[in-house]
Amino acid sequence: MGGFQLPLIAVVLTVCSAVGNPETPAHEDGAPPSRIAVVGAGIGGSATAHFLRQHFGPEVQVDVFEKGEVGGRLATVTVNHNEYESGGSIIHSLNLHMQEFVKQLGLKYRRNVAGKTAVFNSEEVILEETDWYLLDLFRLWWRYGISFIRLQMWVEEIMEKFMRIYKYQAHGYAFSSVEELLDSLGGSGFINMTRRPLSDSLLELGVSQRFIDEVIAPVMRVNYGQNVSIPAFVAGAVSLAGAQNNLWAVEGGNKQVCSGLLKMANANLLKAQVTSISPLHSAIKKEKWELLQYQLNFTAASGVGSELYDIVVLATPLQASVGSGLQFQDFAPPFDELPGSYHGTVATIVHGYLNTSFFGFPDPRLFPFASVLTTETPSLFFNSVASVCPVNISAGFRRKQPQEAGVYKVFSPQSLDKSQLKTLFRSYYSAQVTEWQAYPHYGSSQGLPPVELHPNLYYLNGIEWAGSAMEMSSVAAKNIALLAYHRWNKQTDMVDQKDLMHRIKTEL
Repeated sequence: MGGFQLPLIAVVLTVCSAVGNPETPAHEDGAPPSRIAVVGAGIGGSATAHFLRQHFGPEVQVDVFEKGEVGGRLATVTVNHNEYESGGSIIHSLNLHMQEFVKQLGLKYRRNVAGKTAVFNSEEVILEETDWYLLDLFRLWWRYGISFIRLQMWVEEIMEKFMRIYKYQAHGYAFSSVEELLDSLGGSGFINMTRRPLSDSLLELGVSQRFIDEVIAPVMRVNYGQNVSIPAFVAGAVSLAGAQNNLWAVEGGNKQVCSGLLKMANANLLKAQVTSISPLHSAIKKEKWELLQYQLNFTAASGVGSELYDIVVLATPLQASVGSGLQFQDFAPPFDELPGSYHGTVATIVHGYLNTSFFGFPDPRLFPFASVLTTETPSLFFNSVASVCPVNISAGFRRKQPQEAGVYKVFSPQSLDKSQLKTLFRSYYSAQVTEWQAYPHYGSSQGLPPVELHPNLYYLNGIEWAGSAMEMSSVAAKNIALLAYHRWNKQTDMVDQKDLMHRIKTEL
């Protein structure tokens, strides 16, 4: 991209403030787009740039705007010359897009360091993992009956249906809304699960209230910082699947995937904040076709700038609580602010000595747990505390014992004050705080945000209201790249098709 000057075409075109009929052709038939913009370089934006390059080919210019660090909510902090994940830290073994990214980029899986988990209710440890799998199963059955079996079957059924998306996308099919995507996977049942509280769905399955309070609620607290009133699909397809054992991470840090995808896409990374977007609608009289482009205004360290793009993908939350700073100008009808808000969660990386007495273990040498989840108890000021490993794990690495100074990640609703830190830790050397607008505040909005905001203007983060995870963003990125490609080339038969499983079988 050549500097911050508007391209010459912006001077010679006749600019209108309104876009007009959304069905108006956006480009000359057969002409590929020349420039595409992606706003946001988290996993969603980086994956979108990668998939756009795949579908539109090498000639299209892809610019990615990022006001902060590449990786977004995939981030690390440094403690004693080692880096630790402060953002998204785990990936499920069935996350096929993330697996493919790691393979294509030549990255490595991080070595897993085993550790036991417990659940604490502010008075005592009420559930604990042991070294014996059969003993753990017996304890679950003794305390909760067959609730854990019913839960497992439910999650597996959801995941089996969700896996259809990879087959649909491999055959090039796209969806114009999150509702259409979910309907293609699980029918109205999946859509209803985005509107129904998790607790209601589990009780209907026959899962006991005790199991919900002592097992499900702690998992929701650590994964989403919220309670069991969050939508059932969020929990069933995303959060509870993420509580299983077959999880992994990237050696060197998950954020490497984002920077690697941008490089592989040959995208131009612009360290700038997009401040406004407006449509430019122009008639090319001699050719008898109309041109729709979008003007992006932005600020960077070197000053303000403005550029024109044929296609724009917004891969950053637009809700007011996040403070994207992006304004929509001259749209007709005007854009309403997207409803809902994002949920604040604080990640504190502490280097110190865990106060095991707080959990009922006066002798730290007898404390066997690497992570402690908590029930929903008013007196508890944190959601979880866990011993964490660095993003680079050497062959001789071992997890620190509780009597030693270790590195811990604490999730909490608010920043911990000194008295709370001294409650959790006997003493500590450092505490690094990261305040995240990490995921939607589920229940703060009715319905799911749109994918298509305007012709050739797409919004990726609406998928988070169905489920917020690295793989969900990757699925949305692939969908938007396909959708943009089909819309540009008027391939309507590849968008929002019904009965895709049957259609794919007949194609084969």
